[in-house]
Amino acid sequence: MKLAGYGEDRLVRELTQRLAVGRDVRVGVGDDCAVIGRKTDAQWQLLKTDCIIEGVHFLKNADPKKVGWKALGRALSDMAAMGGKGWYGLVTLGIPADMEVAWLKGFYKGLSNIADKFGLSIVGGETARSPGVFFCSITLTGTVDSKHCITRSGGKAGDRLYVTGRLGGSIHGKHLTFTPRIEEAQWLAKHFPVHAMMDLSDGLGSDLPRLALASNTGFMVYEEKIPPTKGCTTQNALGDGEDYELLFAIAPQDARRLEAAWKKRFPKLLLTHIGDLCRNFETENLKSHGYDHFA
Repeated sequence: MKLAGYGEDRLVRELTQRLAVGRDVRVGVGDDCAVIGRKTDAQWQLLKTDCIIEGVHFLKNADPKKVGWKALGRALSDMAAMGGKGWYGLVTLGIPADMEVAWLKGFYKGLSNIADKFGLSIVGGETARSPGVFFCSITLTGTVDSKHCITRSGGKAGDRLYVTGRLGGSIHGKHLTFTPRIEEAQWLAKHFPVHAMMDLSDGLGSDLPRLALASNTGFMVYEEKIPPTKGCTTQNALGDGEDYELLFAIAPQDARRLEAAWKKRFPKLLLTHIGDLCRNFETENLKSHGYDHFA
């Protein structure tokens, strides 16, 4: 069977289901980051790798500084979703021989800009000739306080679902200029008992079912409450992807306090209650799905 039509989630599940896992692995395959450490440690290590490919994640005529920003920002967004912070990064490049040196210098300027903004050090990597398009793979290490680590799997039936910001239309520029929600996620983890969280990279229509499946729950979404970007439809908000906003679940008794505190702490960033987690048999199938590399 060919990959086309196989499905990304199915492929990952079948490739990784028999991998060996050591006793210090707190979280392995299937979440935004791997989490390593002993149960008694005050901090746990975060590990993350992510890649961007010309023609898939950016177009050839894109500003190289923005492409560099995105390459590192994607991985930092995943660390934010765990309630953690990245500290050190490795950069692997596959470069066509005819690529302009000036483009690569611009790309590294973008990497440097976002690394400086979030206090991350680029400490090494690898370069190789690509026989096709340009691609970049980022590897990050980071940390999270063990008592504040948030996974996808802690959601409970009855939890309220929230998203930050507005969704959809990222192809018009946001997918290259987004800001990872590190500050917001760490504030959430410190001040509220968030049960489950992830970043929205493939679109709400794909990512919410993943969170619900990991938490062994169903979900109900009130589509009229989903906050689309100006000029976008609800279907754009569900399916466009690359929003890099936070999706999280919190107990209903904490919702009012959360909403009031959020408005004071982040008055310029929208927070929206879009639905609830529920029992499996009550799951609503979304009318739109997000991005799948092998759909």
